[in-house]
Amino acid sequence: MIDEKELRGKLAYDETFSCVQCGYCLPACPTYISFGKEAHSPRGRINLVKLAAEGKISIHDMANPIDLCLGCRACETVCPTNVEYGKILTSAVNVLAEYREKDRSRKEKVLRDVVFHRALTNKNVLKLMGKGLYYFKKTKMDKVLRKSKILNIMPQAIGRMESITPAVKLPLNRQNALSAEKTRSQLRIGYFSGCVMDTIFANVNDLAIKLLEIGGCEVVTIKEQGCCGALQHHSGERELAVNLAKKNIEAFEKYEFDYIVNAIGGCGAALVEYHHFFDENDIWFERAKRFSALNKDISVILSKLDLPFTKSINKNVSYQPSCHLTNVQKVIDEPLKILKSIPGITYIPMKQKDMCCGSAGIYNIVHHEESMLILDDKMAHLKNNIPEVIVTTNPGCHLQMLLGVEREGLSDHVKVVHLVEIIAEACEI
Repeated sequence: MIDEKELRGKLAYDETFSCVQCGYCLPACPTYISFGKEAHSPRGRINLVKLAAEGKISIHDMANPIDLCLGCRACETVCPTNVEYGKILTSAVNVLAEYREKDRSRKEKVLRDVVFHRALTNKNVLKLMGKGLYYFKKTKMDKVLRKSKILNIMPQAIGRMESITPAVKLPLNRQNALSAEKTRSQLRIGYFSGCVMDTIFANVNDLAIKLLEIGGCEVVTIKEQGCCGALQHHSGERELAVNLAKKNIEAFEKYEFDYIVNAIGGCGAALVEYHHFFDENDIWFERAKRFSALNKDISVILSKLDLPFTKSINKNVSYQPSCHLTNVQKVIDEPLKILKSIPGITYIPMKQKDMCCGSAGIYNIVHHEESMLILDDKMAHLKNNIPEVIVTTNPGCHLQMLLGVEREGLSDHVKVVHLVEIIAEACEI
């Protein structure tokens, strides 16, 4: 039997007192703006966690607002008292996961086990999925599936996501061993390829590696790396997330890299916060801290390199930043610096570009309708000044913006690309 008192003790109660209920977070919170309820604002959720910790409401009473939080952490960026909202939210997610364990149906338990424990963490399964998607598109089976109307009996989220999933390219063979020597000026990069990224957007990883190499870096993709644990961490699978973090830390510690680089805003946010997965007295804390310090988004490194822009991209371009890249990794200027340096580009600032698009890991699947409300708010800001290209820095954002473009009937007029893709096009690689 679950001891609610014991669970309450696991909530980040002390951290809730930093919130002075000023409301600065309200205009920055997508769920508050889209749903219009105090319980779906950061300060509302913080207050619910505090009340639950004090036993004034049940753990169940805080469930819905916590579930519907995107975890974008835009509230942290604007907070004048530096509230650790991420820590408060994570504690609530973990407590709710424990609280619900006894009531989960067998079907739900199996589904969570398949997704979090067996698919995302298994390279062979991911490779099989990637090849399956590649041939699914290449043989036009996607069109056959749509004509058969089988998708009509599946959850709406699945059908919509299938309709906008891009053609998949299989990953190229990548260097996975260090050279004997490196020049003084050469950066040695350990490339982190990710799970979903390397399954659906392997081509972006391949282009990122090529760009780093033509910029003078030695790039290695080590075989020992695995899933970053971000989706598990955000879904209350704490033990699994911690174990995945340990495996990646151990894997990269074996090599001497100047940086560990990725092109995935969400995964990068987990990697730079690995030390938060551990107590400060844990022997893993310092190891995780060293590992986290090495991790950089691809835009940070590329902005330091002398890239050979040989092609002019004569298009109107907007940038939709990843929340976790902006609010957790604090990478704000570098993507725009590179984007604006590409010849021919006319940069069109997206109104309220820092507002979450509603993707948030698997939020757009498990909370599809709420996600669509947030996405529609996002797309409304594009209508007055529609760009030809929307640039993203995260696979989830990429898919969500593709869906947004389709929902607005703009698929023939607006292209969605990763930042790496448009840089590679300008460098003609």
